[in-house]
Amino acid sequence: TPNCPICQNTEETIHHFLFECPQYDRERFTLHQKLGRKSTSLPYLLTDSAAMEHFLRYVNSTGRLKPTFGDVTLP
Repeated sequence: TPNCPICQNTEETIHHFLFECPQYDRERFTLHQKLGRKSTSLPYLLTDSAAMEHFLRYVNSTGRLKPTFGDVTLP
């Protein structure tokens, strides 16, 4: 959907899903605990092999993409 199901008047972008939506604060905190400040860098999350496992755990733990893609396999 074009709008976030939680923040109904906010466009659901990749940036919103990963960094802003309050629904995923707990998952985001866990990601930050593992990766530190780098957890706020989209290029780092998407390209660095050291981030991939933690990034995929974040995606799976939110459950947001599960109806479309199922669980994303961890490396």
